[in-house]
Amino acid sequence: MNVTLSATLAANEDIARRRRAGERILNLAFGEAGLPVHPALRERLEAASRENAYGPVAGDASLREAAAGYWERRGLPTDPGLVVCGPGSKPLLYALLLAIGGDIVLPMPSWVSYAAQAGLAGVHPIMVPAPPGEGGTPDPEQVEAAVLAARARGRAVRSVLVTLPDNPTGRLAKPRTVRRLAEVARELDLVIISDEIYRDLVHDPGAAFLSPAAVAPERTVVTSGLSKSLALGGWRIGVARVPSRPLRDAVLAVASEIWSSPAAPVQRAAAYAYTEPPELVERVAASRRLHGVVAREVAGRFSRAGAIVAEPQGGFYLYPDFTPLQRFGTSAELSAALLDRHGIGVLPGTAFGDRPGNPCVRVATSLLYGEGEERRLATLESREPLRMPWVAASLGHLDDALAALTEKGRPDAWITPALAPVTP
Repeated sequence: MNVTLSATLAANEDIARRRRAGERILNLAFGEAGLPVHPALRERLEAASRENAYGPVAGDASLREAAAGYWERRGLPTDPGLVVCGPGSKPLLYALLLAIGGDIVLPMPSWVSYAAQAGLAGVHPIMVPAPPGEGGTPDPEQVEAAVLAARARGRAVRSVLVTLPDNPTGRLAKPRTVRRLAEVARELDLVIISDEIYRDLVHDPGAAFLSPAAVAPERTVVTSGLSKSLALGGWRIGVARVPSRPLRDAVLAVASEIWSSPAAPVQRAAAYAYTEPPELVERVAASRRLHGVVAREVAGRFSRAGAIVAEPQGGFYLYPDFTPLQRFGTSAELSAALLDRHGIGVLPGTAFGDRPGNPCVRVATSLLYGEGEERRLATLESREPLRMPWVAASLGHLDDALAALTEKGRPDAWITPALAPVTP
């Protein structure tokens, strides 16, 4: 089996190596939330640090109940007995692939680990583009055709995955698309895996958000975690809402042989987080505002450089398309030029399953908030985060790189009017 290091982790390590060697690199490649841990969570982790015994494979009852309450408040009635906790949503997704079996339909482009995990599980990822202007959800009509074609070739296709909102595009699927996908999943008897780890980071709290679990509860698994909304990536904790006991039992069988149980102290802190006390609700809201302001600002700068950029709607990602420049044959060439010649680290679209000829890159904006906890907290608390000196300096670096890359002075006509820069 030819397994390589995850593209995001590999890029982050390469950028760290270049920085140690003295290169000036702006890291827009790594999807880390880029914010400090809230003190209330540190306190609960420390208070539980003496807990060193193995716990239930499904997770501690307090965490499962708190996660169920979290989903209840979002209109998804949840039985705590059908909640499974793990050391991050990433291993939970892999356990689901093993438990469900069969090939899986993925949106194109989609997060780097989905297709990689499918390969590890010995199944085939079927890449289906998202509807124009959307992201994270494969086009329902194309899903139907792709699944029927695969089954005609003797493949067993058993699941389809969506990401709401999306990584890498930062876009949110429309409710009508989610409803139609749920209909197709019923017709084809597919399990829907809905990765909603960025749900609480939809920039507009009033935006129309529809989980497939609300329209197809009998066949939808929802996964989530705290690595994005509360910046707890290094703590490794995730939760899954499973629609049936047989699937839950299958996931637990896999979990029992891989991670046994999540870390007890982290579960205690996570249980508190999922009760959503006021101070953490406030922190998530502040994070959401910051991510939105910075992501839109960066999108505007790529747009002014001549790229086509759909306005980001959630998380801290955008997916600029450099086709108008007609200078790069592949996304790999584009990302290499940005890094090697201009000191900007991004990921090529091919890392997300996109076609090599599409000169798109995934840009993550969440490490622009400053180096170190003090600066990042100051950026989070600022009413004008773009004016923070370290943020402004990074944006200046980006402007210089894009001007050099695109030959400053290209016609403004290349900017699509509907996707014009958004002023925070």
